Amino acid sequence: MDPRPVVIRSSYRGSGKLEGKVAIITGGDSGIGRSAAVHFAREGADVAVLFLDEERDARDTRSMVEAEKRRCVLIGGDIADPAFCTRAVNQVIDELGSLHILVSNAAEQHANPDITEITPEQIERTFRTNIFGAFFITQAALRQMPDGGCILITTSVTAYEGHETLVDYAATKGALTTLTRSLATQLAPRRIRVNAVAPGPIWTPLIPASFPGEKVQSFGADTLMGRAGQPCEVGPAYVFLASEDSSYITGETIHINGGRFVTS
Repeated sequence: MDPRPVVIRSSYRGSGKLEGKVAIITGGDSGIGRSAAVHFAREGADVAVLFLDEERDARDTRSMVEAEKRRCVLIGGDIADPAFCTRAVNQVIDELGSLHILVSNAAEQHANPDITEITPEQIERTFRTNIFGAFFITQAALRQMPDGGCILITTSVTAYEGHETLVDYAATKGALTTLTRSLATQLAPRRIRVNAVAPGPIWTPLIPASFPGEKVQSFGADTLMGRAGQPCEVGPAYVFLASEDSSYITGETIHINGGRFVTS
């Protein structure tokens, strides 16, 4: 990508907000997931990165986490498979000893301007990754997560605005917003907080992989800030929601979108 996404600002100073914690981040090999992983590590957490097939990217994320003097476990597989999710969580417990934070972040999107041309296979695949995967990894994590843990879900501005070419993707993000609120209600007796982050146009590898060149060139120009955001501008929100700084927040969504007026 040109320019390269900014994962974490050099000026970001960790203060031990997540010291001693263990986090699983799905889709942590690049983009927002990578930024969350590196920010977590700078705040003292060990991290397990779940990824589908981008092993080289995942290794790069591990190098960044290890540069922060924290442990990082890479686990490749498809979160749309519940058996994989169970194996992955068990591996985290075996290798890192515990689990306190789950970041359900993995997603895929496929642009198509005509809903009549979206195939059943695409619809099923988008929902299996974005929704089913979130259910499966959450179910697996909750079997191991102690009371007082934390679940974070990556939704999207498209859940609130819709999107003319990402119809199935936007639908899954709307479902994740509702899942966040429902889980927060169900898990409150266990003191497990559940919150979401809804990014707007963020400069990640998903963008040039999803849109034609002219769309990529103008990506983010329609925000009040007139530009796309960087992953480093989203990662700190995950730190905030995972730490004691947000101890009285659950069932909520933080909007990081450069100035889009949405209803939360």
